Formats: sequence, structure tokens, C-alpha cells
Amino acid sequence: MPELRDAFDSPWKDIIEVYFEDFMRFFFPHIHAEIDWERGYEFLDQELSQVVRDAELGKRLADKLVKVWTLSGDETWVLLNIEVQSQEERQFSDRVFTYHYRLRDKYSYSQLG
Repeated sequence: MPELRDAFDSPWKDIIEVYFEDFMRFFFPHIHAEIDWERGYEFLDQELSQVVRDAELGKRLADKLVKVWTLSGDETWVLLNIEVQSQEERQFSDRVFTYHYRLRDKYSYSQLG
């Protein structure tokens, strides 16, 4: 089953990379408005995989971690976790919380809000 799950997740990850700005504009317009798009953005897949690979909460489908700059000039990171699911997952919020605290712990409080 993990291979099938990965097959559904991979296209979403690819789409996010190609259409990141449009994705943010559509789904998170209030956040999109705060990003300085002229400075660009950087996908931090390596950083995300370092903190997620040894997690103990079961399946790991971390999607994208993106470094952006705000209009005020601050660097910040956006963690996107998108999963196509056919049923409810009880531990979803625990898993997302784990991503956040591990990233925050490893890469400092200043980069993650």
C-alpha cells in the first residue's frame, strides 16, 4: 500500500513545485500577499527529509518545505503537507506537529513561526 500512496502523492509534490506561487495565491491568499515573490523561493527537501526520516509516528508523507522572504525582508519557511486520502487518519495532527517541532528544534526558532 505505501507504493500506491506514494504514487498519488508524487504528482501533487511536482505540481506544487511548478505552480508554487499560484498554489499559495489560491489556497492561502493572506499568506501569498505577505511573500516577496520578487526575491524568489527555495524548496528545502533535504532539510525536511533530515528531520522526518527517523520519526516514529508511522507513515511519513512530508510534502514540501519552502524558504520564502516576507515583504518586510524576513526569511521564513512554509511547511506544506498535502495528502490525498480516502479515509480519515487519526494521527494526522500528531504527524504535522512532529514535522513542525523537529524543524523548529533543528533549524532554530527564528526561521519558523
